[in-house]
Amino acid sequence: MNGEQLRPILPEKPDYVKVEQSKEFKNYMGKRKKFIVPYTVFFLVFYFLLPICTSYTTFLNKPAIGDISWVWLFAFAQFAMTFILCIIYVKKAGKLDKDADRIIQEQLEKGGEMR
Repeated sequence: MNGEQLRPILPEKPDYVKVEQSKEFKNYMGKRKKFIVPYTVFFLVFYFLLPICTSYTTFLNKPAIGDISWVWLFAFAQFAMTFILCIIYVKKAGKLDKDADRIIQEQLEKGGEMR
């Protein structure tokens, strides 16, 4: 067979109900939630803090560096924060995708099949 390894015949698609009910999938969803929720809360608080602070307070109007006020620094920090969170998310999502693929592959190897 030209050095090809024989693979066991696996169903084409997994039984997603079995995948969803597995302990590994529940652990995966917990890890995913522990990652997404804090980052989302941080992003929303940081994002809405600028319009709230500029509307109801004046402390961001004070000069920080020469004629540049804290508002400008905070606004620039929002751009930086967006890019940093995006990079972190892409890296973490890649790891989570590998975990999801592994869980599905394990379920297929256990004989799961489409109903």
